[in-house]
Amino acid sequence: MTDTEREVRAVAERAQDAAADLAPLSRGVKDAALHALADALIKRTGEITEANTRDVERARSEGTSPSMIDRLTLTPARIEQIADAVRAVADLPDPVGESVRGGVLPNGLDLRQIRVPLGVIGIIYEGRPNVTVDAAALCLKSGNASLLRGSSSAYDSNTVIVQVLRDALADTGVPADAVQMVPGRGRESSAALMRARGLVDVLIPRGGSSLIQAVVRDSTVPVIETGEGLCHVYVDADADLDKAVAIATNAKVQRCSVCNSTETLLVHQDVADAFLPRVLQDLAGEGVTVHGDEKVAAAAAGTPVEVVPATEEDWSTEYLSLDLAVRVVPDIDAALAHIRKHSTQHTEAIVTDSLEASRYFVARVDSAAVMVNASTRFTDGGEFGFGAEIGISTQKLHARGPMGLPELTSTKYVVTGEGHLR
Repeated sequence: MTDTEREVRAVAERAQDAAADLAPLSRGVKDAALHALADALIKRTGEITEANTRDVERARSEGTSPSMIDRLTLTPARIEQIADAVRAVADLPDPVGESVRGGVLPNGLDLRQIRVPLGVIGIIYEGRPNVTVDAAALCLKSGNASLLRGSSSAYDSNTVIVQVLRDALADTGVPADAVQMVPGRGRESSAALMRARGLVDVLIPRGGSSLIQAVVRDSTVPVIETGEGLCHVYVDADADLDKAVAIATNAKVQRCSVCNSTETLLVHQDVADAFLPRVLQDLAGEGVTVHGDEKVAAAAAGTPVEVVPATEEDWSTEYLSLDLAVRVVPDIDAALAHIRKHSTQHTEAIVTDSLEASRYFVARVDSAAVMVNASTRFTDGGEFGFGAEIGISTQKLHARGPMGLPELTSTKYVVTGEGHLR
């Protein structure tokens, strides 16, 4: 065992002990601790921004893209928003102890299935240091200890943030080891966390496709897949074209670098001639590069829009940029077949005024979220009214879709008798 593995296992063991102490705490104790975390972030903003400046300067010297630098950057205003988000988590209902189902059995036994914390949750994530706070707060509220492994690009920021959070917890009834940073900056520490089966109950990767797939492939700890989103908007033959233009444009450009932005637009051939020139001009006006098939290119003729010929690879690409693949399909079944082949099962949308078409689409799409006459950008814990989220699960076991506090719990059965014997 290497020194790094020993260090990672040591923090995981401390997290196990903290999780055991954290699980039975009341909502009042946890909420008070969350408010203490928020206050500490505001009070120590100067330390956090100073560390963040070092990360940003290093990123610039390494030629990091402006969009990634923006995601990395913390300002006093952004830290205040992060603190407000922590207070919002404190205001959410506590899922721990909630009765899922139960009742009195015919033999008189009282059977209850209740929500309990998962235990120790490891989060491996990229770029944004605000995730450090979001993840710690959600785990704490749901009674879990968190092991935080951010990217090396935000190492200084994350180190200071975690220290601020731990110092704040020291003055509450919550053990400081409920929030820990995984030691090490290299891949070895991530690998050690992935192999800490028996000490870590679940891993949640947050980031791009390569990170998520590496964790899924290499981890012996159970993994909840999140984030990878190759989302589709299908414009049906019975679509309101004004709505369709607005939805398709919003789904692509409102924030193109996130997992619920749309990457492929599918258009029914019956409305292609009327719809495509309008939407292409709107998209071009927003700086979108369109990767289209021959019918899309033909629809763009006579407009200032230039269409890049789409390749087979385009249909399976999560751009996370101002790029959009566009295809004309003969009918709704062809749209569904395309989605089945290329989707990452995150979010798909249909624009239609046909109730029959919407029901047909919803029943046959196998994704975490299906939108009817709405932008894919709505797949989000906050937009769904869940409060904050730890990520958006694209798998089917345990959790699917935006993961709020209930998704950070498991269950156990409590059986109460009066000397019952079997």
